[in-house]
Amino acid sequence: MAACLGKTVQQTPDKLIKNQDESAVLNCTHKKDYSFNQMYWYQQRPGQTMTLIMFTSSLNSKHGYSDSDPNEFPVIKTVPESGSLTVNNVESDDSAVYFCSVSKHTVQ
Repeated sequence: MAACLGKTVQQTPDKLIKNQDESAVLNCTHKKDYSFNQMYWYQQRPGQTMTLIMFTSSLNSKHGYSDSDPNEFPVIKTVPESGSLTVNNVESDDSAVYFCSVSKHTVQ
């Protein structure tokens, strides 16, 4: 797994290698103002397009998932400027680049 660094949005770690069935935690922080309370996580597998796997807000405990299993990709976001995505029970299919982004509004 790998993460990409942006100018105002930063992910850590920038590279992560895990064994099968372990969990991987990806962190995302931003230096925008507190109104940027929405966080989106994307997954891009080799040779494929980027897909949204979940989004969340620090304003409430509701999380949105695309076709992803919320037990496989639990998220934590209690403050506007940071959040994390966990990939549980890592499998070879989880090998991808993961991106986070932030915004002031929700995607409908």
